[in-house]
Amino acid sequence: MDSTAVEAGRRPRTRLLIALAAAVLLADLVTKIVVVATIDPGADIRVLGGLLYLTQLRNMGAAFSFAEGATVLFTLIAVVVAVVIVRSARRMYSTGWAVALGLVLGGALGNLIDRIFREPGFLRGGVVDFLSVFGPDGRVWPVFNIADSAIVCGGILGALLALRGIEFDGSRAKDRAPADAA
Repeated sequence: MDSTAVEAGRRPRTRLLIALAAAVLLADLVTKIVVVATIDPGADIRVLGGLLYLTQLRNMGAAFSFAEGATVLFTLIAVVVAVVIVRSARRMYSTGWAVALGLVLGGALGNLIDRIFREPGFLRGGVVDFLSVFGPDGRVWPVFNIADSAIVCGGILGALLALRGIEFDGSRAKDRAPADAA
């Protein structure tokens, strides 16, 4: 079969990327709404024999409450990340990259919504974090949310794909090098 025919039969993984981002965003929003409505700030609910605690904290910084005074900067970075991912989606033929960037996009949008709409105000809102593992209130590991988990998982998957040389179009960098040199 002609390689042009194979290329023509391939479809971008845009729908997968968008569907996964939407699923992450929905899961993040629903869990945050439930947490805010049912768990008092600072309360710790022990789950799974203490393996997991549900709590409610507001994170004004980046991951692990890093740089709490730079909320506006992190909001703008999240906007840029979302725009770059959406713009890249049309040339995304790799299922792995679609999954990785769908997770990152959904997580970035989930936390971005908190930064825009939650107190203390526009672009400075506190992100709702509620999952604490191995101990209450982040004593063992920082408190996080569904969006944070998706961003981390997507980032790890993206790093693995990059290390393996897999491009957005699904090709491998090492397979393309001899063809590019010719």
